[in-house]
Amino acid sequence: MPNEKQYDYQYQGARVGPRRLIRFLEYTLTQHLALGLKRPICIWGRHGIGKTEIVETYAREKGFQLRYIAPAQFEEMGDLTGMPAIENGRTVFRPPGWVPAETGPGILLIDDVNRADDRILRGIMQLLQRHELAGWQLPDGWQIILTANPDGGDYSVTPMDDAMLTRMLHITLEFNPDDWLRWAENAGIDDRCIRFIRAYPESVTGEKTTPRTLVQFFEAIAPIEQWTDDLELVQTLGEASLDLATVAAFLHFIQHGNSSLPSAEAILNADNFRTDIAPALQLKRAGTDHPVGQLHLLGRQVVAYLQKAEDITSLQAENFRKFLTVPGFPADIRLKVLQELNHHPRFDRLTEGDFLNRVLLNNFEN
Repeated sequence: MPNEKQYDYQYQGARVGPRRLIRFLEYTLTQHLALGLKRPICIWGRHGIGKTEIVETYAREKGFQLRYIAPAQFEEMGDLTGMPAIENGRTVFRPPGWVPAETGPGILLIDDVNRADDRILRGIMQLLQRHELAGWQLPDGWQIILTANPDGGDYSVTPMDDAMLTRMLHITLEFNPDDWLRWAENAGIDDRCIRFIRAYPESVTGEKTTPRTLVQFFEAIAPIEQWTDDLELVQTLGEASLDLATVAAFLHFIQHGNSSLPSAEAILNADNFRTDIAPALQLKRAGTDHPVGQLHLLGRQVVAYLQKAEDITSLQAENFRKFLTVPGFPADIRLKVLQELNHHPRFDRLTEGDFLNRVLLNNFEN
């Protein structure tokens, strides 16, 4: 996805991850069904981050009926309102095929609502307000959920005015790597793919790379037993749906990222770094040196862990310094790690004392 700073995206409601979105849906829909309320919910967010999938999964797990429409594909009002017919000498509208006939609980999912043209949006506004259109109405127990892409950026969307916006409850879904990783583990995604995302969390979003296209790529390469034996095919499949930078990172990972090195969490939280961590690194032992690519990867993991931490304990700061000063640690990786953490609010704690001076002078055993 494009860098968010490039555009002035206009979101609505709280910006949350999947866990909070599901909790919001659970609470709101339960209250609506219990009290007979019908206020629609609109989920905003960038393309490919799982808005539609979350609603579909929620409906399936709750045993709700689900009907799906994509109004951007509607070519005429009849696709929304139904077609007129003569019955007993009167003109009536026959509902479109997507209109549910059974009593709920159910969810009518209106996907990418603001990609529809203005004429269709005006028709949808009546549906949102009254749960009915042109002589037909949604059965009891049905709730409306919409998804939308943000205004103010690179999306081709039709702005919704205040009259329409105020008819809905709003919430924005943002991509959260931790939530995605938990989902991936439960969904049976290949463990090697999960390790890749842990190592390169920044690779999940790009112009073409989204959580959705990543899953499609992972599914495409799943039948290939040994990825390193067919790198050319893996690269071709990756470039069919992902950004080139993501593909390059993935190829680097599968060639250099599978190692026995300890995790960033283990390194930073070790009670005894010298006995629990240092021997596993083995940077200076003959015949056991880890490839430089693995150390680059481990450095990125340590940076990602610290950037996500709400606070940094004294133990973590001490272990961070010990990690960077392990004999044989490449000076360029050490400097790269420090550069990426330069704006961390606890950078002073990480580099207390004369640590920075020693780094700049490369005053460590190499």
